[in-house]
Amino acid sequence: MVKELAGCIREYKKASIATPILVSGEVVMECTIPFIIAQLVNAVKNGGDMGVLARYGAVLVVMAALALTFGALAGMTCAKASCGLARNLRKDMFYSVQRYSFESIDKFLTSSLVTRMTTDVTNVQNAYMMLIRTAIRAPLMLVFAFVMAFVMGGRMAWIFLFVVPVLGTGLALVISRTMPLFRKVFKKYDNLNSSIQENIKAMRVVKSFVREDYEQKKFDAAAEDVCRDFTRAERILAINNPLMQFCIYSVMVFVLSFGSYTIITTRGVDLDVGQFSALLTYSFMMLSSLMMLSMVFVMMIMAIESGKRIVEVLQEKSTLDNPANPIHEVKDGSIDFDHVSFKYSKKADRMALSNIDLHIRSGETIGIIGGTGSSKSTLVQLISRLYDATEGAVRVGGVDVRSYDIESLRNQVAVVLQKNILFSGTIKENLRWGDKTATDGEIVQACRMACADEFVEQFPDRYDTYIEQGGANVSGGQKQRLCIARALLKKPKILILDDSTSAVDTKTDAKIRSALRSYIPETTKIIIAQRTASVEDADRIIVMDGGAINAVGTHKELLATNAIYREVYTSQNKAGDDDEE
Repeated sequence: MVKELAGCIREYKKASIATPILVSGEVVMECTIPFIIAQLVNAVKNGGDMGVLARYGAVLVVMAALALTFGALAGMTCAKASCGLARNLRKDMFYSVQRYSFESIDKFLTSSLVTRMTTDVTNVQNAYMMLIRTAIRAPLMLVFAFVMAFVMGGRMAWIFLFVVPVLGTGLALVISRTMPLFRKVFKKYDNLNSSIQENIKAMRVVKSFVREDYEQKKFDAAAEDVCRDFTRAERILAINNPLMQFCIYSVMVFVLSFGSYTIITTRGVDLDVGQFSALLTYSFMMLSSLMMLSMVFVMMIMAIESGKRIVEVLQEKSTLDNPANPIHEVKDGSIDFDHVSFKYSKKADRMALSNIDLHIRSGETIGIIGGTGSSKSTLVQLISRLYDATEGAVRVGGVDVRSYDIESLRNQVAVVLQKNILFSGTIKENLRWGDKTATDGEIVQACRMACADEFVEQFPDRYDTYIEQGGANVSGGQKQRLCIARALLKKPKILILDDSTSAVDTKTDAKIRSALRSYIPETTKIIIAQRTASVEDADRIIVMDGGAINAVGTHKELLATNAIYREVYTSQNKAGDDDEE
């Protein structure tokens, strides 16, 4: 874990190295100042003149200025290093997620990934900030102050050696008890964020069913669960502070009592006032160092668990890799499923697809119809290699998809989903996802083919209209048509419409299909639909049932020979006839 996280420091190594060096300089100056003050006190006691005072004063001013300078510079380099590490961690995690296969993404909840990129990275950032500054400063000051205290106070300094084991034992117990609690808390954070995300995305449903009270109770339960575990962890961590205070005051009582007794009984021979004042200062330094170390340990406890969660994301490898010598050119849009079977997980009991043997010629229009759960979408996801077939082979352009460069293959396969996604930005910016070099004329033409121009032209800003996050300011049918236009701009060899006209009326649906035939005649078109009207004019229609191909044929052939297709067609057209009556 440490090695993986350290690899994200990269360009901030200089700042990370400079911080401990500057902190060391700050500690040396701060620990030397009490020694100089002790010398000054003794000089005054021995009748030193103003010249002596001026010399000591000048030295103290210079040392204080150096300590301040070192401290300020250390703060700047520490901030740069820790913030830079956080930046790199978030960037590396985001890039890792972009490389994931769908199988890898399925391992993480969306809310969990968000928590890891925000809360967990912040914990690691704070821990790293303390690690390169406080964790260097505290031990150095502890050792330096102990040495100086031993020089100044002699045998009285041994009291500190008795305090350290007490604190160490207490910290060890705190760490052993809190680590499992923090591990549980972060998992519950994921669930809490998941509840928030689900509620916000489904806010229209929540309000339409008047379920605000139910959602509030569900959130309260999740928040209370997190609060309960955090409270238990904080209660244990709180033991650290009174333990520290006990040690501090015990040492102070001993130093004050024994030191005062020694000065009085020996008349300053074994211990004078200057040495005593320095010893008190070094006592405070050592004990404050121990306090800082305890804070470092507390932060490290939280950061260790956060670090493990971050490394899980960074080390997750995509199950889909490019071959050693990938093919970059897709010859045509022909598709072959050669006895393909597929399941989403190796542990799954049953196949999502079973023995699919299908051959599609380049330029064909193929309709796919079937009930919910018949694996229609699963079938087309293998074409662009979003998943790999468990058994058999999928070929595009006569070549096994596993032999292609993944990016080259996906650039030739455009997919329009039923749940269409638009991103924050203008309509032009969204459409140029299909082709970032597309001209305004090409954008207008693609929208015309997708029947999107008729509503875009009505917006005041037309193609410069701003789309809110998720396309919240356009209707479902408008989103679908914009997404079809985006796919057309890609000029793919294979176009997959996965129930992507479900939110448009039948007339518009027919116009879109007619435009596709004329606009991209050589492109292989696969249309997944619930309505038979959307696939009636396809060259062939595939009927899916239970993850297998039930029948393949034209509209007329299936009406005559396939019970599933005939039932769907009859039920839909009967409903239409009833409406007309």
